[in-house]
Amino acid sequence: MNRLARLSLALAVLPLAACQTGGADRIASTPAPPAHAKNVILFIGDGMGISTITAARIYEGQKRGMTGEENSLSFEKFPQTALVKTYNTDAQVPDSAGTATAMNAGVKTRIGYIGVSEAATRGDCTTGKANPLPNTAEAAKRAGLEVGIVTTTRITHATPAAVYGHIVNRDWESDKDIPASERPEGCADLAQQLVAFPFDVVLGGGKAKFLGSAAGGERLDARTNLGHAWAERTGGTYVETAGALAAAPIGKPVLGIFSDSHMTYMLDRKPDTSEPTLTEMTAAALSRLGKGKGFYLMVEGGRIDHGHHAGQAGYALEEAVEFARAVQYAVDHTDPRETLILVTADHSHVLTIAGYPRRGNPILGLVTGGGEGAGTPDEPAIAGDGQPYTTLSYANGPGAVKGVRGAPDTSTKARQQALVPLPSETHGGEDVALFATGPGSEQVHGVIEQNLIATYIRKTLGLK
Repeated sequence: MNRLARLSLALAVLPLAACQTGGADRIASTPAPPAHAKNVILFIGDGMGISTITAARIYEGQKRGMTGEENSLSFEKFPQTALVKTYNTDAQVPDSAGTATAMNAGVKTRIGYIGVSEAATRGDCTTGKANPLPNTAEAAKRAGLEVGIVTTTRITHATPAAVYGHIVNRDWESDKDIPASERPEGCADLAQQLVAFPFDVVLGGGKAKFLGSAAGGERLDARTNLGHAWAERTGGTYVETAGALAAAPIGKPVLGIFSDSHMTYMLDRKPDTSEPTLTEMTAAALSRLGKGKGFYLMVEGGRIDHGHHAGQAGYALEEAVEFARAVQYAVDHTDPRETLILVTADHSHVLTIAGYPRRGNPILGLVTGGGEGAGTPDEPAIAGDGQPYTTLSYANGPGAVKGVRGAPDTSTKARQQALVPLPSETHGGEDVALFATGPGSEQVHGVIEQNLIATYIRKTLGLK
């Protein structure tokens, strides 16, 4: 074969060889099935957007005498991360009902819907009942697994309710909340749905939704006490204090409701409080779960969100620090070979970290530092209106300035200044972070739709 013939043959074979090599590469890069886990814990920091994580990281470090920026929260050390798109099917900026439904049902839905599809009509009981979305907790119970819920909000609030509930309006927490025109249609309120669900551990706030007026609650039947009725029917233990929770027998389901509405902010807790902390509730749940085939546990740091809505970043950051502490407890008290731990947020908030503060500047304080017009190391930066400004602020909310802007308050419980006046600061629409460790965590990477979190959990637990 002459030189020209050999060259022609080589050129003819080259595309085929390249194609074969590419095919081999594609086969080799096909991801392996996720590892199986006995247990899954889904931690949801309600409203814990990335700016909140950054600020909480600095806040926690500064509380421990560090400059703060170099600090890491417990879950930031997890090996796998992803960004999560949080929109609802009808909302660019979401609410907790639609986002929690996505994470539990594996399907996105409308703002304000819990465990029902977007095919339902808003506020219409009948269409809500006709369009339920099966959730992870139901699949877990069918497979013989245990189910637990821990939250610092009312346990009928949007995020915990999405674990067990199906309702077309997140505000229908008690029968009194359902409009009179819809009550004849037979929709069970979220408190009723909770006590009908075969859970193993539920801990949080919201007693008023379970009690009639005779006991200081709001249910239509003045004599109602759904907690006591649940205990009598199931043989479980109903408790209302941290002491009673500690004394509750192991091996029986427990329902703990520790406050009339949401549980007390960490910054407002008194030394003699009877309420357990989020970490203490997480510890109690883990001590009661895991004795059987496995479990699914959802833990919500719900009052991070409420601190932001009030425009009080100090409250939100203190709640985020406690949330990180609860995550660390779970890491330390579960078998990493058996337990997938996921940490994420349902949505973000419009908290900003801005100015040019020096390294180690108090995260709740005034901007000082000397960089880019940011004042001197000892004097605060002055804005164009002649006033200093804080590192943290909000795009909207109750802290909006009216008239001439005064010097901002920098105390821990202060309300940060905001731009647009609103009675309650709003959620933010940017992506949130997802952190993962344990078997199945290799699924977590890239930029994902929020409903994939439910898919990860079900695949890892082997649920159908």
